[in-house]
Amino acid sequence: MNDIYSELGWRGLIHQTTDACSLSAWLRSGSRRVYVGFDPTATSLHVGHLLPLLTLRRFQRAGHRPIALVGGATGMIGDPSGKSEERNLLSVEELQANIAGMEGQMRRFLDFEAGDHAALLLNNADWMRGFSYLDFLRDVGKNFPVSVMLAKDSVRGRLERAEGGMSYTEFSYMLLQAYDFVYLSQNYDCQLQVGGSDQWGNITSGIDLARRMHGVPLYGLTCPLLTRSDGAKMGKTERGALWLDPDRTSPYAFYQYWINVADEDAGRCLRMLTEVEREEIERLEQSCVEHPEARESQRRLAQEMTRLVHGARGLATAERATAVFFGAAIEDLSDAELVEIFADVPSRELPAAELRDQGLALPDALVAAGLAKSKGEARRIIQQGGAYVNNRRHTDQQTCLTDADRASQTVMVLRAGKKRYALLRFTE
Repeated sequence: MNDIYSELGWRGLIHQTTDACSLSAWLRSGSRRVYVGFDPTATSLHVGHLLPLLTLRRFQRAGHRPIALVGGATGMIGDPSGKSEERNLLSVEELQANIAGMEGQMRRFLDFEAGDHAALLLNNADWMRGFSYLDFLRDVGKNFPVSVMLAKDSVRGRLERAEGGMSYTEFSYMLLQAYDFVYLSQNYDCQLQVGGSDQWGNITSGIDLARRMHGVPLYGLTCPLLTRSDGAKMGKTERGALWLDPDRTSPYAFYQYWINVADEDAGRCLRMLTEVEREEIERLEQSCVEHPEARESQRRLAQEMTRLVHGARGLATAERATAVFFGAAIEDLSDAELVEIFADVPSRELPAAELRDQGLALPDALVAAGLAKSKGEARRIIQQGGAYVNNRRHTDQQTCLTDADRASQTVMVLRAGKKRYALLRFTE
């Protein structure tokens, strides 16, 4: 067995464990089963889910068997951990759609056909729906001291808020997640739960419940939350969360996020999120100190993360789109991709008939796009070699643009000089 505990340690992936020495030896002594729970709060996983999901992947590659548990039951309540107010409850239909989306994504990261080490994908609704309310209180609830529950950070923090508080529904979440660990230990021989550091209370509740119900010892391990050096959560953007679904966050936007992380975050992200070897990461970290302008760590991080989440094709699209923004020829890109790339540049709509019937003179196009204030200024830009259509230079003032000059279905990209971009969109 590979020494997964040491691997997690140098990568900075261990925040807390229930028994570091025993856990390390136990993992080295044979193939183990380890689980992480994911509540289906959206149809897609986001970057915050990547750390525990990739940790499961590391366990599998070290010879252990991972269990990805989707919370079809716990998702109906919502985990209060780290939340300052009550969650909105999801409908059964919303939960099912979310579960289907998340399950499909998990299969891209874990190997479900690896023989004895094949990953398992389970749903806690499969065992919780068989419980009646009275049976659950009698068999499980009686083993939970209320004083212990009240002492948990996730509960105490909410109860101390004058305007907040917590409903009985959310208060019960801890019991359900704790029972998941007991059920998996009894039925799947799973003795280790992994989660983010905000899950420590839930994990230790499961360990305590297993001891009270069956007298069995279980292990817990938490990873640090994925945060930036300034303390903010990693994966938060002006447009919201960084999703793994390409329809919600494009490969280009995903790539751009990682290539723009701060120097002090790049090395940590390479350690925690990628499978880049230690020697290369240390070399990249040294390069970041000696030649920060090269941003070598960020480029490597963006490549690895985009390939991991979106595959080789997604990475190629993201790199091509990035090159386009810095002047590469524009070809084989869609309207959506161009609008994504040039989301922050001026854009104007013109009738498609104007381009199709008589064409659009290049000086007029520059004025229409706002890159020149007058035709005279537009002609000077062209004469001085600063006019570009789809990143191709045009020096003839008599150039007349036609349908053939569109970069995609409706979009034409104009540029004046090195960095001044604008879009013209030709609509029917």
